[in-house]
Amino acid sequence: MPRFSVIVPVYKVQAYLHECLQSVLSQSYADLELIAVDDCSPDACGAIIDEFAARDPRVRALHLPENRGLGPARNAGLAQATGDYLVFLDSDDTLTPGALGAISDRLEATGEPDVLVYDYARTFWTGESVRNRFAGRLTEEGPAPFRLADRPDLLRVLMVAWNKACRRDFVEREGLRFPPGYYEDTPWTYPLLMAAGSLATLDRVCVHYRQRRQGNILGTTSRRHFDVFEQYDRVFAFLEERPELACWKPLLFRRMIDHFSTVFTRPGRLPRAARAEFLRRARAQYRRHRVPGAPASLRSRLRHGLVRLGLHRTYRAVQRTTGLYRGAARLAGRLRRTLRAGALQLHYRVQLRLPLRADHAVFAAYWGRGHSCNPGALETAFRTHAPHIRTAWIARPEYHDTIPAGTGRLTPGTAAYWTALARSKYLVNNVNFDRRLVKRRGQVFVQTQHGTPLKRMGLDLQDRPAAARGMDFAELLRNVDKWDYVLSANRHTTLTWERVYPGGYTTLDYGYPRNDVLQRASAADTALLRASLGIPEGTMAILYAPTHRDYRAGRHTPLDLERLVRRLGPRFMILARSHQGQAGPPARGTRIVDVTGHPSVESLCLAADALVTDYSSIMFDYANLDRPIVIHDADREAYEATRGTYFDLRAFPPGAVARTEDELITVFASGHWRGARSDRLRAAFRERFCPYDDGHAAERVVRHVVLGQTPGLPAVVPLERRRPVPPAAGALTSSPLARAAQPSGPHPVTDSH
Repeated sequence: MPRFSVIVPVYKVQAYLHECLQSVLSQSYADLELIAVDDCSPDACGAIIDEFAARDPRVRALHLPENRGLGPARNAGLAQATGDYLVFLDSDDTLTPGALGAISDRLEATGEPDVLVYDYARTFWTGESVRNRFAGRLTEEGPAPFRLADRPDLLRVLMVAWNKACRRDFVEREGLRFPPGYYEDTPWTYPLLMAAGSLATLDRVCVHYRQRRQGNILGTTSRRHFDVFEQYDRVFAFLEERPELACWKPLLFRRMIDHFSTVFTRPGRLPRAARAEFLRRARAQYRRHRVPGAPASLRSRLRHGLVRLGLHRTYRAVQRTTGLYRGAARLAGRLRRTLRAGALQLHYRVQLRLPLRADHAVFAAYWGRGHSCNPGALETAFRTHAPHIRTAWIARPEYHDTIPAGTGRLTPGTAAYWTALARSKYLVNNVNFDRRLVKRRGQVFVQTQHGTPLKRMGLDLQDRPAAARGMDFAELLRNVDKWDYVLSANRHTTLTWERVYPGGYTTLDYGYPRNDVLQRASAADTALLRASLGIPEGTMAILYAPTHRDYRAGRHTPLDLERLVRRLGPRFMILARSHQGQAGPPARGTRIVDVTGHPSVESLCLAADALVTDYSSIMFDYANLDRPIVIHDADREAYEATRGTYFDLRAFPPGAVARTEDELITVFASGHWRGARSDRLRAAFRERFCPYDDGHAAERVVRHVVLGQTPGLPAVVPLERRRPVPPAAGALTSSPLARAAQPSGPHPVTDSH
């Protein structure tokens, strides 16, 4: 008996069906049966299902003799299911990689509940991906499993069948089935959640909910939207049969009226001639199911009152009036913002005419984020080596807590912000300031950059439209003309910056200030960092830090982290850090820590015993620690086609290279990740890319730029004389995976120890 029965009803989706079915069969968790129900589809769907069934014995093809609709098609699949848990998936949607493994782990961790609710993201035909806005209600904090009464806000999550795993024997015991007609999910999900003896949640996107440009059934103008009335009649009938669930009637009544109002007001659903009739039916439903003592929120009372009265023209008039009011409010808001922006620019122009403050410096990083990266290290060095300079940091309010005491705090777009930009002598950033910045005579702009370039940058993106994303190259060069100094960590970086950012600035080949801490930290510092991250003593901590994919609109995790950490065994854990350009937390597990929001990537490097990355510039920084680096480049061809790189990383890697997830597991299982060949590759990589990062980069920059001490700067410490702190778990001399079963396939690295 399989763990999961994945039921996919199929009708007129031939363009999307292959991707849907493949997303199920390619799951790393393979204990499943896939029941594909052909609802007498007139296109090639039936043939596609048969092709999959012929290739994979886990696929069961079920062909209905006539079209019955989504609900009855699901019931047909349900009747054939033998799995412990039922998972429904619409045939134009997909499971995310590792979804079933994460669901299984969560079910086991929460005691096999009746229902597990997981998250989804809407994927639009434009390529955009947006996570469910009610994802916060799926938090895994607090007791688990629980009853719906403990967390009634769970009913705010989209009421559909495909974001839940349901215990099959519970569904059969309650006699739950899908009705025919539109809105068939309503009489399924409400009874399911209300009757469940135990519930759990999984805060992970497991389904990509496709938003098609055309063809959405609920977006079709039809009288079939009247089915919503019968669907709620079925829900209330279910509650009548179970007096113990009567407490849910007030909430269900409010949700019902909100749903009626949504159907009525949503453009394109109801035929114009049927709108008055729909509202009359809604009024009848209101009176039939009204529960005394079920007050609506203040925002909903007007809509509920109009449904109760059933006044079609009044409803439309109020709706138009509300629309006019909101439009006027938006216009007034735009006017206020325009006037404020004009006043601030006038203030800035006045400040530009006042004298520069030679003892003031203003810093920023990553478009208003917190105290970090090269500017953060330089700001600290300013206070140490040039204490007469008053420093201020520009950051959005949510990052003000990262700014050290004694450093001024500036919020972007305020009068104080524009004053600082106009009158501070020193401007330091790792990106660019506001494009309206006027570079004054006497001001010194230090462009620190934020990494060694592997991927193409600047003017080299002119023939890479997917990566450039509409970049204004003329504006880019105008910003370059404001730079006085640009920092570089190696010769490759110097040559690249001067070509892709051509300008009259001076390049300072002094190293990156943010990497100073990697040479200065002690073993005690590392121990404290690991303790703060919850890394047990003796555990091998792997920092996984993939870069952003320009060809993907949303989050993409190339690795199934849950599977990876299971295969690596109990001596390993993963610190998962997503690129700042991506949204939403990565997959989580018992030994996976989400460190995406950690303020210091340098601290994460110090805490980690090894790095796994792909094309991220973090590899150049981490190499300064002389610790193992493993490259996972499963999608090199796609990355090269869209972004491009300056050298072939496979030909000159900082360590072992794995092309697949299984190869990556093999690298760690066999010990190649820290073998002699990996050491030699890393040594050559460090020699090329880490010549200046000796722990004194920030001091050299401050003494040169602020104090004018060009002669006599601290000499660069040679690589052979540097002693970065060793990894905390480095005392392990044999692979913790020596007895682990290794995946089949060729080894990416051959080595001898």
